[in-house]
Amino acid sequence: MRRQRGRRAAGAACAVALTLVLAGCGDDGYEPRGPFRPLPEGAPPEVGPPTESSPAPAPGEPAEPGSGQTAGDPNVVATDLTVPTGLVVLPDGSAVVGERETGRLLQVFPDRSPPRELMVLPGVDTAGDGGLLGLALSPTFDEDGLFYAYVSTATDNRVVRFPMGGTPNPVYTGIPRGETHNGGGLQFAPDGTLYVGTGDTGNPALAQDPASLGGKVLHIDVFGQPANAAGPVFSSGFSDVTAVCLTGDQPTVVYAVDESAAGPDELNRLSEGTDHGWPTPGAATVPPVHTVDNGAGGLGGCAAAGTTVFLGALDGQRVYAVQVDGQGGVVEVPEELLGGRYGRLRTVVLDGEGALWITTSNRDGVGTPAEDDDRVLRILPPSSTGSSPV
Repeated sequence: MRRQRGRRAAGAACAVALTLVLAGCGDDGYEPRGPFRPLPEGAPPEVGPPTESSPAPAPGEPAEPGSGQTAGDPNVVATDLTVPTGLVVLPDGSAVVGERETGRLLQVFPDRSPPRELMVLPGVDTAGDGGLLGLALSPTFDEDGLFYAYVSTATDNRVVRFPMGGTPNPVYTGIPRGETHNGGGLQFAPDGTLYVGTGDTGNPALAQDPASLGGKVLHIDVFGQPANAAGPVFSSGFSDVTAVCLTGDQPTVVYAVDESAAGPDELNRLSEGTDHGWPTPGAATVPPVHTVDNGAGGLGGCAAAGTTVFLGALDGQRVYAVQVDGQGGVVEVPEELLGGRYGRLRTVVLDGEGALWITTSNRDGVGTPAEDDDRVLRILPPSSTGSSPV
C-alpha cells in the first residue's frame, strides 16, 4: 500500500461547463470573512524579516549526511510533528511547516529551538490523502507577509492566501477533489507567477480531459488569473503532481514530479502545452527526465538548483540528487542520500545557505513512526560539501 487511503467519502465534485471549470469553480469550503486584509488585527506574533529588536536565530551547522548520530542528531531541527508536508524558508533563515493532517502551521528554527505554533488553517478536509498539501511564500513577502497554501476542502482542492493569523481567502478554486491523487505542488516563479500541480483524483481520464483541471500543472498569477492567454493549464497528462520546482537560472527551467498510480514515478521537465502521457504513455509529447521504480519511489518533493534536482522519496526512504543537462537528460547515476535512516521522506527545500530542509512522513498511515516522528531535517547535500553519497 503506497499511500494512506480514504477514511471517509469526499464531497460532491464540482461539475460545470468548460468555461467555468477553467475559470476556477467551487464556492464551498473556505468563506472569506470581509475584505482581504494584508495586516490583520489581533494576529499571533508576526512571521517576517528579522528586526533589530527581534533578530534571527543563529543557524546551527547543517550536518553531513554520514554523521551517524542518533541522540541529539544534528540533522534534526524539529520533532513530534504530524505529517509535515508544505515547507517554506523565511527571509530570516527559519522555516514555516504545515501539517497535512491537522492544518497547523509551525515555525521551526535552524538552531533547533522548539517549534512555535502559529495558527491552524480552517476548513481543511483530510479525507484520503487530502489536507494541507503545499505552501509557498508571496513573491513580495517582505512587503505583504502573505502565505499561499494548496488545501483540500470537502468539495474541492484550492489555492488560498493569508497573512499569518489571518483569514484564508480563495485564490483559485474548483480543482477536482478525490480520496487519492489530490496533487499539491505549489511554486512561485521568479516573475511572480505561480505553478500549481494537481492530481487526477484516482480517475485517470481527467489527465487528458481539456475540460478538467485534474492531472495538470496550472500557471496563474497572484490573483488566480491565467498567466497566459491560452488559459490556466500549462501542462497535462499527469497522475499526481505532488511537487513543482524551478531553477533560478535564466532561462528558468520548470520541473514537476508525478507520483504514478501504475508504473514508475517521474521527474518531468515542463514547457507550455506539453502532454506527459498519463494514462497513455504514447500520448507523451516529451519523455520524462528521470524515472524511479515504485518500490523506491513515492516521489513527494522537488528542489532544484543549477543542474541538480533533489527528489524526496516516500517509499524509497531517501533523497535522490539528480544531475541534469541543458537538454533535460540525466548525465550520471543519481546520488542517494539518507537511505533508510529517517523513514519516508517527502518535502525537500533548499535555503540560501545551500542546506536542504526535508520533512519525514512516517505518521501518514503507511510509514512506521519512531518515537519522535515526524521530523524536519536540515543537511548539507553532497553537492554542497563534496562528500560521498550515503
